[in-house]
Amino acid sequence: MASTTTTASSTLPLSKPDFPVLSSPRNKKLIVCRTHFQQYPTLRRISNLLRFNSNGFVAFSRLNDQIEENGLSTQDMVSNNDPGIEVQSRIWNWRGYSIRYQYSGNSGPALVLVHGFGANSDHWRKNIPVLAKSHRVYSIDLIGYGYSDKPNPRQFGDNLFYTFETWATQLNEFCIDVIKDEAFFICNSIGGLVGLQAAVMAPQICKGIILLNISLRMLHIKKQPWFGKPLIRSFQNLLRNTALGKYFYKSVATPDSVRSILCQCYHDTSQVTEELVQKILNPGLEPGAADVFLEFICYSAGPLPEELLPQVKCPILIAWGDKDPWEPLELGRNYENFDSVEDFIVLPNVGHCPQDEAPHLVNPLVESFVARHATPSTSTSFSTTI
Repeated sequence: MASTTTTASSTLPLSKPDFPVLSSPRNKKLIVCRTHFQQYPTLRRISNLLRFNSNGFVAFSRLNDQIEENGLSTQDMVSNNDPGIEVQSRIWNWRGYSIRYQYSGNSGPALVLVHGFGANSDHWRKNIPVLAKSHRVYSIDLIGYGYSDKPNPRQFGDNLFYTFETWATQLNEFCIDVIKDEAFFICNSIGGLVGLQAAVMAPQICKGIILLNISLRMLHIKKQPWFGKPLIRSFQNLLRNTALGKYFYKSVATPDSVRSILCQCYHDTSQVTEELVQKILNPGLEPGAADVFLEFICYSAGPLPEELLPQVKCPILIAWGDKDPWEPLELGRNYENFDSVEDFIVLPNVGHCPQDEAPHLVNPLVESFVARHATPSTSTSFSTTI
């Protein structure tokens, strides 16, 4: 795996997680950022998550040298001037649920774009038409998000429904039922855990994974001190089981709140347009969205990235916006030491959602990664057994 160099520095709000840095037999040069760490208590982290008041880039990698340097605006870089590129929205019936997905492209390797928490397939609108020129591109709304169905989590009793295992199963069965082929998974934030879990559960489906600022899951119960765990559980129960949770969600699901959240996680706030605000907000106003939102922010179990990465057999590329205030770069660097990670690329002056904030960096990364690992299509003999 190659290491990434960058001259950028930032103030990171969290201390290192309590998992070891694993060694690899391959030669590496680990570049350590000069970073000041500031320890925040666990509940401060939760309050930051729930507080909503509030142009050129260069990326470097030893695999790719200088990837991109350009002073053009993001809009200029991703404008779709090819009238032959059409993005279609479709519905897939999955186990009795309606799942919205978007599709474009008629040839080339299959790509599945997986969004993060609170987002949907529209968060890839700057990537789909560009990548579709040489790939079959699918962007899916995970169940509970976007314009996919949002079953009430309470109908499943004590069994958790909105888990990474559920979403991973959805992703793998989408490849079987809709794509009918192997695919590359391109994932942002919690979508990265979905992609990793899917690759672990059905390794014959996934050809490779790109993780864009994967969620570190710092609120996971395993990462909390023993004395904080009861307090966290009480706080989660308060949100899930009292009127406070619904009141809180109503305060969040407004244009001003969504805009404020996006301006927190986008370093280049000029990319927080009214179009983006509406793309994120509108699905969140649909029936059932509040229950899904509250269920997930109270979900502190399930897998961690450091538990899934050693189990993945396909190649992985990690790219990280170094101005991400939620998932600090220095903590993410620990993931480059896993054998399956072939490269860790730092995107300077980019926040938590690189695919939307800096698509002119992300789209070439996707194209080069897929080109390195694509093989002739085997869709005619593709296994439908998970």
